[in-house]
Amino acid sequence: MTIPLSTLLSLKNLDRYKLHLACWNGDVQPLDVFVRNKSEWDDWNRWRSAKDEFNRDYVIAFADFYHEPHVWLFGGIYRVTGREAVNFSHSYTVERSEEHADLIGRLKVHLPRPARGRSFKLENYYQNMSVSEILREPYTGERFPGYESITCDFPELEAIFRAVRPDWKAALESVKGVYLIVDQSNGKKYVGSAYGTWGIWTRWRCYVQTGHGWNDELTKLIAEEGMDYARRNFRISLLEYRPARTDDNVIIARESFWKEAVLSRVPLGYNKN
Repeated sequence: MTIPLSTLLSLKNLDRYKLHLACWNGDVQPLDVFVRNKSEWDDWNRWRSAKDEFNRDYVIAFADFYHEPHVWLFGGIYRVTGREAVNFSHSYTVERSEEHADLIGRLKVHLPRPARGRSFKLENYYQNMSVSEILREPYTGERFPGYESITCDFPELEAIFRAVRPDWKAALESVKGVYLIVDQSNGKKYVGSAYGTWGIWTRWRCYVQTGHGWNDELTKLIAEEGMDYARRNFRISLLEYRPARTDDNVIIARESFWKEAVLSRVPLGYNKN
């Protein structure tokens, strides 16, 4: 049975609200921003584009829950306390309201995206919005999908590690393995491995912290292009995994196999050896 959003959020004077439907901006998904850094998410609700889109007293904000079509995660209600006429800058002054704050990050709503753009008059869409799900705890990233199904863009990986997702941490700490990084801007690949006492969790945490994991070619790339290059372009996948007791030489041999299999060595890829 469909539950209208209006039965859960008792908002009055809808003409005082703008609906903010935050979507991918060409660089990053707002859902990943929401998970990794709430202050950065606040900035998404302070951003002014080429026109005064948040021209009402309040903004009710949702992030595209891009894993599910037409689903949005509630990101809070903001009161707009100031506006500067400076386009393409964080020129709105906003305060996050305590109204329905207990549902921030927990409430998922269903609404087909009405049109291009991000800001809409709430009264035009409020009655079409329905409750999709209410999570027990605020959303902190996707659940661990199983070893055979791990593939995620760099911002997703960042969100998982920033939140120290216990399901991911427990699973990845207990195995060694071989992984693949693909640079989606040019198709180049890097094959790496986690063995010794590291575990995949510790190895991948190094990528989240540095963007390059101290691999020679990736280190040079990130030094030239910056951390945002990894966020825009890197996708990481687990090629294979083995129990922690597996001899390191087995993992090293499998890493060499995958380098040959996917042609990841220089000049085709980022592996130097």
